Amino acid sequence: MSVPVLKRAGDLLARYDVLISDVWGVVHDGLWALEPACDALMAYRERGGTVVLLSNAPGPSQQVAGLLDAKRVPREAWDRLVTSGDVTRALIAQSHQKRAFHIGWQSDRAVFDGLDVTLVDEDKADIVVATELNDYRTETPEQYRPLLERFARRGLPFICGNPDLVVHVGEDLLPCAGALATIYEELGGSVAWAGKPYRPAYDLALAAAADARGGRSVEPGKVLVIGDAVRTDLAGARLMGFDSLFIAGGIHRDETMRGGEVDAAGLARVLDRLPVQPIAAMGALA
Repeated sequence: MSVPVLKRAGDLLARYDVLISDVWGVVHDGLWALEPACDALMAYRERGGTVVLLSNAPGPSQQVAGLLDAKRVPREAWDRLVTSGDVTRALIAQSHQKRAFHIGWQSDRAVFDGLDVTLVDEDKADIVVATELNDYRTETPEQYRPLLERFARRGLPFICGNPDLVVHVGEDLLPCAGALATIYEELGGSVAWAGKPYRPAYDLALAAAADARGGRSVEPGKVLVIGDAVRTDLAGARLMGFDSLFIAGGIHRDETMRGGEVDAAGLARVLDRLPVQPIAAMGALA
């Protein structure tokens, strides 16, 4: 069965009490807010709906909220924000490890703030936390293989603070920490994935939605996931039993878009093998 392609999503969104929306590729493109998407979320909220932004960004939600402000995503477009960074902090605390080796940007180290953890050199580490590559514009994941091999031989646990494999920054497709975690698993290492499509991220998102709704619980049939990644957004929706809306103009756009429009054949190639289909697709949220 082919997935219907929508131009406008207002009628579809109105069927749900809560939207759990991806951020990068749906609400902004890595550089600036996508205004039609933000307008759609604001209109939905004005009608009484609740919007939780669920991002695989590796920073804590408070830090990422500031980044959204800088990209001109209106605060009126969302009620709550949950990030992989929030999940990462919980996993670090649960690990009870005190000495961590960090892979990622200096700014990502906010995930360690307030935790009883010391950042150390490779040979002193008891745990590895990867939030990004150190420089995803000049490095490749394979360059990290020798380092990851040494950690895997020692049996160090590895926390992946961003399960995405790649991300669009404007027109560029750049690697994420998920690519490092994939290599680590190939090497026999143990990985804890902090973010979509794993249940802890959605449990936090549902708790955030309930809080925004004054403590009212949310029924799974009244939750719609909006996202542009088959591996994370659609897989997470399937895991949780939620409906999903696929944004074809995001991470899969080279396969699913032609001339600014959704290409039916490309969309089918990306989606047809999924055990559960999204309820609809759009080029971009509007």
